Amino acid sequence: MPQYRKDGVTRRLSASVHLDDAFALYVDRALTGDRLDALGLSLGINFVALARHARVATRRRATLDRRLALLAAVVPLALLLALWGLVNGHPSLGWVAIFGPIGAYAVAWALVHHKEARGRETAREVFLSAERPERTAPPVEPEAEAALTELKRTNVLPYADAAAHTKPFVGSGDKIKEVVWQPIDVSRPAEAPGGGKLPLIPFDAIDLHTYVARHMENVSGLQGLRARNRLYVLGSNAHLIPELVPDRTRRPRAQIPKQFVQAGLQTPGAGMRTHLCLERIGEGGRLIVSMYLRAILQPPSLTWEVAAYAIPPLDGRFYRVDRLPVAPFERRWDLIRYATRRTGPELRGALGRVQRRHRWRSDHERALAKDRRGITKQHLRYDYGATGSLREDLGAWDEAGYAERTDAQDFLFRLQQGVLVATERFLEDHHIDTSSYDKALQVISTQTYNIGNVSGPSIFGNQGTIAVPGQQGPGPHGAPPGGGPAPGSPAPRP
Repeated sequence: MPQYRKDGVTRRLSASVHLDDAFALYVDRALTGDRLDALGLSLGINFVALARHARVATRRRATLDRRLALLAAVVPLALLLALWGLVNGHPSLGWVAIFGPIGAYAVAWALVHHKEARGRETAREVFLSAERPERTAPPVEPEAEAALTELKRTNVLPYADAAAHTKPFVGSGDKIKEVVWQPIDVSRPAEAPGGGKLPLIPFDAIDLHTYVARHMENVSGLQGLRARNRLYVLGSNAHLIPELVPDRTRRPRAQIPKQFVQAGLQTPGAGMRTHLCLERIGEGGRLIVSMYLRAILQPPSLTWEVAAYAIPPLDGRFYRVDRLPVAPFERRWDLIRYATRRTGPELRGALGRVQRRHRWRSDHERALAKDRRGITKQHLRYDYGATGSLREDLGAWDEAGYAERTDAQDFLFRLQQGVLVATERFLEDHHIDTSSYDKALQVISTQTYNIGNVSGPSIFGNQGTIAVPGQQGPGPHGAPPGGGPAPGSPAPRP
């Protein structure tokens, strides 16, 4: 049967930057702009490919604006030249006042038409081509690409201080559940087959995390499940780990030595805790369900801290590439109508857009320089934490159909059941009596869950409910949801 592309979200977003100039500028600033705070998880998006296409699109837009700004200057110059001719006895120059603006408008129309045609062609190419998206656009700066590549296997994430009041798992989507499971007594040995007690095999939280991570894919039946221990660090405390922030005037690293990740599990530090992160990405990346686990081992008991979140499919405005006319006549006629409708506004606003981009760049560089001076001269305690993720900002529950909602339930149930089964097997392997586990399971089975706008029974019985208010969709066209910039306005703090 036909299948969704595994890189479908990357292709759709890479195509969208060629069709939405505001979105392209937002992505370019967010992914490759100079910044001090962490970027956030990629969550199934190939950031390198998206950054390359966003750069191509922003350069195309900037080139058009510069040319239109020059053409916009032709009209007042033509009028001044005609006025000078009339004053100085050269009435023939009056024709300049007539044909100058007409010629400028005709050239502007051709430029707008060419830019839009090129953008649509590139969008369809990156969306439908068999070539990988990152190979269809030139590279950006090497240091920026290295940082984006590092995010693919990040094992540490600083989170913004403001998120400490809600959740450290910034950018993971809407909450499904947040709970600490019933404690399990791990001090009593299991019965030996021939009578007596089996000797307890000692273990620590790292052993349990490793076991669950290694066996979760098979136990849960979720093929392609991503399991990784990740250290979550309070943003203002990130500088306390030199390996995370080697240079306090630059953004934090996305990978640190695993010893720090393990230490964050055994002996949590100041705003630093390690969680086992389980991520299941649905077909074509349309849906993402994440579960974050932390084993709390304080003899004689063990418990799990469990948090689960879901990210819905992309908002509908990223499906424009599917609706582009492809028949020759319809394609040409649609481009003609677009250029005719947009040339006037584009010509009038070109100079303003050029000035706004220059002003944003100057303000941004000035703000960064001020922060860096504060860090180096005044020893400012800077918040390096991420505030969210690009994938979370671009999702909308309105686009989640029946298949996505049921998949989210299935992923959650399998993840939870997998953790419970893996925990039971781990305890049995270490000769621990599981009677306390059986009692805790009865309490866990009555907990409720929240996914999308669906109602239904819990995983083990019918006492739980699944009913969550739908997430509000993204902002108006041209403004990325979750606080993204409106057209012509600066992007969020890069």
